[in-house]
Amino acid sequence: MRSYAVQLYTLRDHLAADPAATLSRLASLGYEAVEPFDLTPVDGFEVPSAHAPLLGPNRDDYLKVAGTLIVPMVRPEEFTTQEGIGRTADALNAASAWGAEHGVTVGYHNHHWELASRVGGRHALEVLADLLDPAVVLEVDVYWAAVGGADVPSLLGRLGERVQFLHVKDGPATLGEPMTAVGSGTLPIPDILAAAPRARRVVELDSCATDIFDALADSLAYLRSVEGR
Repeated sequence: MRSYAVQLYTLRDHLAADPAATLSRLASLGYEAVEPFDLTPVDGFEVPSAHAPLLGPNRDDYLKVAGTLIVPMVRPEEFTTQEGIGRTADALNAASAWGAEHGVTVGYHNHHWELASRVGGRHALEVLADLLDPAVVLEVDVYWAAVGGADVPSLLGRLGERVQFLHVKDGPATLGEPMTAVGSGTLPIPDILAAAPRARRVVELDSCATDIFDALADSLAYLRSVEGR
């Protein structure tokens, strides 16, 4: 069974102050995998995926970071029209073709606006998915999807096998409010996990109402209890 990962943006302030001590403490909690958001070395951890600026000029710098490189965001206004979504799909498909040349899978990570925006009566993220090459994967951020108004288990069911990664987080599902340990908020986490059984679980807490290391420990314990890992 694959281990749970942590998106290192969760620990950005601690990493900036003392990266070695931060990663050592993370390992002591029981996490064996991480998802970087920059080029900070993460020796000793499995790195199944990383966030990378693949639509910019420095993408080659990230080729050796992970086997799957995920575009972390595209401007919200691009998801308000069919034309904007089409441009985004073209850019991601081109990045995927580049990735294939280098043995790397390319993916996309959502925020709330890809769900809050509807085009033709559908969530913009689903419109985007229809335009992506089969090789492009999705990392669905379940919290931001909920903030955007999606029924997350149903959304995951519709997106199907394209969803290879989940950003698992919890909280009040309200913009501007801090998040909580997974299992302590309002999201139906067991139903969400069941809707994407093969997707890699990546814990991320953009901001947190409690001590971040305590929240990460509690999140791991909760996920293990739910999934029996």
